[in-house]
Amino acid sequence: MVITEDQTTTATKLKRIAWLSSLDKHKQFNQLMHHFNEESLQICFQELNRKKAIGRDGVDKENYGANLQENLKSLVSGLKTMSYSPGNIREVVIPKEGKKGKTRTLGISNFEDKIIQKMMHKVLESIYEPLFLKSSYGFRAGRGCHDAIRALRNHLYMNEVERVIDIDLANFFGTIDRKILLQIISEKIKDKKLLRYIARMFKAGILSNGELTVQDEGVVQGNISSPILANIFAHYVIDEWFEDVVKHRCKGKVELFRYCDDSVICCQYESDAKRIRTALTKRLGKYNLALNEEKTKMVRFSKREREQGIKQESFDFLGFTFYLGKSRASVIIPKLKSSGARIRSKLKKVNDWCKSIRNKCKMQEIWKRFCVKLEGHIRYYGVSFNREAVSAFIYRARCIIFKWLNCRSQRKSFTWEKFLLYLQKHPLPKVKIYHSLF
Repeated sequence: MVITEDQTTTATKLKRIAWLSSLDKHKQFNQLMHHFNEESLQICFQELNRKKAIGRDGVDKENYGANLQENLKSLVSGLKTMSYSPGNIREVVIPKEGKKGKTRTLGISNFEDKIIQKMMHKVLESIYEPLFLKSSYGFRAGRGCHDAIRALRNHLYMNEVERVIDIDLANFFGTIDRKILLQIISEKIKDKKLLRYIARMFKAGILSNGELTVQDEGVVQGNISSPILANIFAHYVIDEWFEDVVKHRCKGKVELFRYCDDSVICCQYESDAKRIRTALTKRLGKYNLALNEEKTKMVRFSKREREQGIKQESFDFLGFTFYLGKSRASVIIPKLKSSGARIRSKLKKVNDWCKSIRNKCKMQEIWKRFCVKLEGHIRYYGVSFNREAVSAFIYRARCIIFKWLNCRSQRKSFTWEKFLLYLQKHPLPKVKIYHSLF
């Protein structure tokens, strides 16, 4: 994509905001709405994915772009006169991966609202990204799941850890207190217009099963701005508290690893872990958050105890199960593998997909899409220690598609021998370690 002068100017302005924020964590920003101009919003329009779900107004990127300049001009005018209000949100319910019978809701905004959300995300990210701590990995530029996994594994390897607190927050996105979040944001942002638009974004109605409701709490998952808003809230409520208060009151070394609402705390001593567990409940309660008591647990994860023959436990983080195993030199080290619940969920999805598509496409197209899906799995789960688990998934997925390809007609399309010959000509993606953890 060609970088235009407008893109360069907008990027420079946002970098300056980030620079000022990095120089002084108490820096306040009084004027920000002027960044919501036709040039910057056009860049946001260009960056939005045309394949994403459409809001309840039925307008997609192509429709909006047919008269782009007029639409943006009208949008900016509405922002200046405070006449712009986000439209109602279409609710979609999807199953939670690895959690049988559990679902989560996504909110699909109108396309024009997505443009504003995109710019809001950029402005907030410029201000807060320099302030976020190294313990936070979720939805941050230049940081991702595998960075969190690598950092956690390295900490477990380099340090003696007696207990790990596996934290599960109860409906984090849905229980964020909006008033408290606005108060937190208003400590740095003094632009009243911007704060009013954030408040309006919170108050957008949600259309679910034909009924329109306005929720009093939470940020909508699916809103482009929600990840940065959730990170701001978690940064203040959890990260800063842990860094400034908890660490200084513990006897041993403690470390937090957080990917949005998925967190673990590694503790050198069991006594510290017990105190943190109690204090965390009180801290979250102060901000109207809560732990999922059934799933939050204290995990025995001591290399020293394992060497003494004392049985240790495992915990899950970002789709992987962390456990203590032996190296080739018979040294006790932390290892990880694909989470069993997550893999069972993914295999069910493979089965459902194969069943649904078997008679809709030609064999070549089915196989092409199947390989793309497997490649995505390998690229995520292809980490150190996990080759065997990934290979097992590929084998089971291969058996599933063989079964359904034989249901394309009343007569079987393949024998196993013919299927193996097809595999030789059209091989599946090779299992590869994409992410080295050491």
